Amino acid sequence: MFSPEGPTLRELAVQALSSVEHGYDLLAPKFDHTPYRTPDRVLDAVASALEPMGPFGTGLDLCCGTGAGVEVLARVCRERVTGVDFSAGMLEVARRRPAPPGPEVSWVRADARALPFGAEFDLVVSFGAFGHFLPRELPGLFGQVRSVLRPGGRFAFPVAAPPRPGSPGYWTLLGFDAAMRVRNALWRPPFVMYYRTFRLGDVGRELTRAGFRAQLHALPEFGRRPDGSPRVRLVTARRTAWRARVQPAAGRVNS
Repeated sequence: MFSPEGPTLRELAVQALSSVEHGYDLLAPKFDHTPYRTPDRVLDAVASALEPMGPFGTGLDLCCGTGAGVEVLARVCRERVTGVDFSAGMLEVARRRPAPPGPEVSWVRADARALPFGAEFDLVVSFGAFGHFLPRELPGLFGQVRSVLRPGGRFAFPVAAPPRPGSPGYWTLLGFDAAMRVRNALWRPPFVMYYRTFRLGDVGRELTRAGFRAQLHALPEFGRRPDGSPRVRLVTARRTAWRARVQPAAGRVNS
């Protein structure tokens, strides 16, 4: 699961008993050697899916971590790309990465729930960060994303199909989330990281309410499940002129 350069079991335990911010500060030097870092295969597939929709001018990597997603933006943005994260340790590692060719790259320390930007981006991407937000935080999070996008700008992120109930993957994620809930009930500060709270139906509804029109795009590189559904999809949500005034019966995410 972890390479020899990755964190030890003790280091992971210390991280898990810290706050989210401090935990990632501690993990940052070894983060790229863990399974938590978005695989290059996913990054390449997302970039390939976004290229026909561009080119874009400016891009933002939301919760950028050590900066792997900025390379996706550099492939599809011409002017400027920015990575934002609230972990100083993760940003320190990101700043040491060789800058990808193309647009200017900058790094900003900030909370995704209070972004320090105006409406200056054409594309916002995010990879693997939504488990750190509780369902009740999605409206505010998506509202922040909308506030930093220019009219017509896009918000894009990959979503893997959930494991089948009863499968080993299902029980693994269920067990992880249960352990995190017990940990947070007994220990402070909490460490918010859940794998089963970011449900696609809820996401579609909240994107619509926040002022987006969302679509789903299959990422063919990951194939399909036995029922024919894609294993991994890319959600692309375009900023609309108005927010929805009423909650729709179903999300605007379309297959």
